Amino acid sequence: MLPSEYIDVERYPVNQPQSAGFHDMVTMIQSELASDGCAVLKGFVRADKIPDLIEEADRASPHGHHSMNRTNVYFSQDDETLDISHPRRRFFDRSNSFIPADNFGSDSALRAIYEWPLFFDFIREALDEPEDSFFRYADPLADVIVNMAGEGNGFPWHFDTNNFTVTLAIQNADEGGDFEYAPNIRSGGENFEAVRDVLDKTSDRVTKLRLEPGDLQIFKGRYSLHRVAPLKGDTPRYVAIFSYVEQEGMVGSPERTKQLYGRVLPIHLERAGLRSDEYLD
Repeated sequence: MLPSEYIDVERYPVNQPQSAGFHDMVTMIQSELASDGCAVLKGFVRADKIPDLIEEADRASPHGHHSMNRTNVYFSQDDETLDISHPRRRFFDRSNSFIPADNFGSDSALRAIYEWPLFFDFIREALDEPEDSFFRYADPLADVIVNMAGEGNGFPWHFDTNNFTVTLAIQNADEGGDFEYAPNIRSGGENFEAVRDVLDKTSDRVTKLRLEPGDLQIFKGRYSLHRVAPLKGDTPRYVAIFSYVEQEGMVGSPERTKQLYGRVLPIHLERAGLRSDEYLD
């Protein structure tokens, strides 16, 4: 299984890092990331390969962890010492499913793309990250996953645990599911006032984005507040998530891992608190 058979390398020459086309592609992505923390490569995966990825997601879908709960932006517990209007005390219904990474093994096209060295190098260069501070996520439940959502589902406003998230749209729901984000809110700190404006629907920083199957999105979700709008219809929305971090060996926190995947592994307990910043989540 060759990743270059799935990626439209004529349009996006990730396999030719010395070419002018590669340089132009990376420059374009870096410009978009600098402006609002998000870049989209339309049709990154060839249209004729999308059915393969849908079939892969369908096979793994019974292993998805579906959860319904209330969560705040930071996936943290309530803090009654704060005012009731504080973002840490604002909880929203979350109904969603994640298919954990250990369901995508050596026969997975998604994993083949994620672990392809040329893809890794392309993502690192697009993010303009030095080699000594850019790594694949070491979390065995969360390095390459599929978000699965159906009628009524969505994902409320949140920040990502990982500094850099790369997503690949596989299948859209019949209606809804737009990606909405408020870029760079966390530049220099938590910026609770800007978070509150988004939650109160008074912010002018929110962008709506419609991703189509095959689109690759590079997103700095650790710093930009974002959500997936509620869905309608019988067709599940599938989005693959490829995750990267700045600290080697980092995994998700036990509490958040339990929320998203329904279980934790010994590695989550052993490495709890291992990360390179001091944000709340």
